[in-house]
Order: sequence, then C-alpha cells, then structure tokens
Amino acid sequence: MMKINTIDIFENSRKPVVGAGPCSAESEEQVMSIARSLASRGVTFFRAGIWKPRTKPGCFEGVGAKGLAWLKRVHDELSIPVATEVATPQHVEQCLSAGIDILWIGARTTTNPFAVQELADALRGVDVPVLVKNPVNPDLELWIGALERLSNAGVTRMGVIHRGFSSYGEKIFRNSPQWQLPLELKRRLPLVPILCDPSHIAGKRELLSMLAQEAMDLNFDGLMIEAHNCPECALSDNRQQIVPDELFMILDRLVHRSSNSGANEIARYRGLIDEIDDKIMHLISKRMQIAREIGEIKKEKGLTVFQPGRYKQVMERFAADSSVHRLDVEAMKDIFEAIHSESIRQQLRIVNDITD
Repeated sequence: MMKINTIDIFENSRKPVVGAGPCSAESEEQVMSIARSLASRGVTFFRAGIWKPRTKPGCFEGVGAKGLAWLKRVHDELSIPVATEVATPQHVEQCLSAGIDILWIGARTTTNPFAVQELADALRGVDVPVLVKNPVNPDLELWIGALERLSNAGVTRMGVIHRGFSSYGEKIFRNSPQWQLPLELKRRLPLVPILCDPSHIAGKRELLSMLAQEAMDLNFDGLMIEAHNCPECALSDNRQQIVPDELFMILDRLVHRSSNSGANEIARYRGLIDEIDDKIMHLISKRMQIAREIGEIKKEKGLTVFQPGRYKQVMERFAADSSVHRLDVEAMKDIFEAIHSESIRQQLRIVNDITD
C-alpha cells in the first residue's frame, strides 16, 4: 500500500498547477530571463533540464551540474520552486546538495526498472517531491511500478506527468496521448496528482492550446509546458517551445469545468448509459459463446484458429460501419481488435484443451 502525502505545490495552489520553463537550461542569463517572466505572472514552479538524454550522440546533452547553481539562484531570488530531471543516483545526490525543490524522472528512465530502483535507493530517507513521467511505451504497470519503487524507499510526495507514448509511422502528435492510460492510473491511485505535458505530446507549438484544454476537461491537476525566450534558437526541442506571453495566453483561454458529479440532469443519462453497457456486455458474452462453438469446429476439422482473410473482412466491415455511424474509425478499430483478440484466445483454449 503506497503512502501518499500532498506535494506543497498542489496543496497551496489553485488548479491548474503550472510548471514552466525551457526544455534545457542553456546559460545563466537565459534561465534568469525566462524565470523572471514566468514568476512575475504566477507560474507555480520553474522547470529546466540540465542533463538531457538524447536519441543520438552529438546533440546538445545539457549543461550538466553547473546548471544547478542557476536553478538555485531562481529559487533564492524569485521565491519560486525549481524542478529538474534526474536519471542517475549521481544526479539525485547533486540535486539534493544544491537544494532543488522538485525532481522528475523522465520517460526513458521510467522504462527501465533497474534505473528507477537505483534512483529510489538514492532517495531513500530523503522525502523530496518526485514527479514520474510515463514510460515511453504505453505500459501502465511499468508506470505504477516506478511509483511503488519510490514508495518502498520512503518517498511519499509523488506525482505523475503524462507526456504521451511513442508510436510508429506518421502521426499528428509527437507522442500519442492515449488518455485512457493516465485516467486509469488516476482511478487506481486517486491521491496521486497528475500533470499533463502537452509540449512533449504535441511536438509542435500550434497544438499546445488544444491539448492543454483537453487535459483540463479530463480533470488533470495541472500542466508542465516548455517556455523559452527565443524558441527558434533553443538548443533542444525548439518546435514545441513557446515564449512566456504565448504561455499565458493559453492559460488565460483555458475553460475550467466543475468536477461535481451530482448534477441531477446528468443522472438520468448515466442510467441510460449503464443500461446500454449491460446490453453490450451481454452481446459480447454471446459473441464469445459463438466463437467457442467455432473453436470446436476448427478443432474437429484441424483448422487454424487465426484466419487472416476472415480477419481482414471483419475489420473492413467495422471500418465501413464506423464511418456510416459517424464514429472515429481508429477508436472503433481498437475496440474490435480487442474483441477479436479475446475471441482468438477463447478458441485457442478450445483447440488446446485448456480448462479452468
């Protein structure tokens, strides 16, 4: 059982909590200039990376430990909490020595349980606030596992950052939002605050406003957005950073909705949805029974369980029906792929004589 204590920035601030700052700290002058612009407008905490994990060598990999003094200056002169990413026990030790207020664990690190455990061990006995970004791949258990490792080391002030998930091929976003995963994490760990990082989901500044609003509509606790005084000149991720004035324009335009679920006018519709959900479950159960009967025939006739031609036919029909009913084709594809996968699993149990 994880013990969760409130992080100060979430306890003392109205929603949304906003962490902002450059992708990378590039110089003391740059850090102070951006921080002054952000602190004067009430940003909750200042963020900047000083160790930057990059895909290929030769790219700007951060200024390193000397940037800690710049962040400490932001904290001391502007009275604003500061945050940076840590990826090794040495990073943790240096940040703790410098008095950094908040640490975050990046997506690449969260993917590696060995690395997370090393960080947890370095944090043992030091209850500094730690924010954990989702792993690069869409693996909820890996994300929750990172929180559990920190909790086992005695860290109680934890939060998470949703920065999207890697996917292959052409896409609108740099990282797919897959909102259902952070929402499921929130359902399972309701006391853990959750920030959205629209900068890394979007990969380009023109999508930030839309994603920030979606996060607020989904009742996220706050945002972490990359802001730079000259985004075009940034040494890393220049396409997704915005100037402070643009950031505050986005924040000013956010529509804040109530999370009150007791509205009488909604209750009736929820009842109707519950009835429909019951019917869907009944129909899926009926479909699986038929799939099992088909499995018996395949077993008797020596047929393969998976038949590509039939699968292609089924998915094409689902895609066409989705368009007719004005439903999102990709969303419906995901649903019916899951149903088909369960049908295959049921039939494999039949042909292999697997019983409960």
